[in-house]
Amino acid sequence: MITLAIDTSESRGSVALLRADEAIGAAAHTDGSDYSEWLLVAVEALIRSSGANWQRVELLAVATGPGSFTGVRVGLTAVKGWGEVYGVPVVGVSRLEAVARSAQVASGMIAACYDAQRGQVFGALYEAVDGRIARVGNELVIQPEGLLELAAKEARGEAIHWISLDPQLITGLDGWKEREKAGDSMQTAPTELAKMVGIIAQDRAKRGEFSDIVELDANYVRRSDAEIFWKGPAANVR
Repeated sequence: MITLAIDTSESRGSVALLRADEAIGAAAHTDGSDYSEWLLVAVEALIRSSGANWQRVELLAVATGPGSFTGVRVGLTAVKGWGEVYGVPVVGVSRLEAVARSAQVASGMIAACYDAQRGQVFGALYEAVDGRIARVGNELVIQPEGLLELAAKEARGEAIHWISLDPQLITGLDGWKEREKAGDSMQTAPTELAKMVGIIAQDRAKRGEFSDIVELDANYVRRSDAEIFWKGPAANVR
C-alpha cells in the first residue's frame, strides 16, 4: 500500500510517501511559507522524486489537528480534494496521537503535548498496553502546569512517559523535579510527524476504519481568535 500523509497542523509540518511502514520519500516545511503555497508544490515534487504517480497512491492520511486554524484547514481541504478527484480513501489522524505513538512505549501512561501559543499547550494522555495506545480523556488546550497536575492525578503514583515537540514547556516547570523523582521521563518528539500520521492511518485502513470525506473535519480544541473576539472570552471552549 502506498500512502500519502500530510501534516500541516503548525509551522513544523511535513509530507511523506510510505510503502507499508517505510517512508519512500518525505519533505519538511522549513521555509516559513504559507501552506497554501507550499503544500501542493511539495506533494507533487515528492511524488515525482519517489518514482510514483497519483494512480499508485492507495490511501490519503491527514493530521486533523489540533493546531493552527489556517494550516489544518489547508491540509484537510487538499486531502479531501485529492480523495474526490482520484477516488482514494482518506483517514484523519489526531496529531497528538501521532506524537504519542512516536514514543514507541509498550506499556504505561504516555503524556503527549506541544506548544499551543498563548502560554498553553495542546495535550492528551494515553495508556499503552502491549504496544497499542488508547487515549485517556479528551484532547486539551491547557496551561503546562495544568497538564502536569492532570497527568500526575491520572497516573495514580505510576511513572509517566512524556513526549513533546517542546519539552522545555514541561521540564521547565517547578513541579517537574517531583515528577522525575516519581520516575517520569521526557522524550523529544520528531518534528516531521507525517510518517507517523501515515502509519496510524494504514493501521486503521487495514481494519476498514476510513474517514467520510464529507464529514471529516478539523479538531481545533479551542476557538479561533475571530470567534473569541466576536463571541467574547466567556463563551465555552471544548
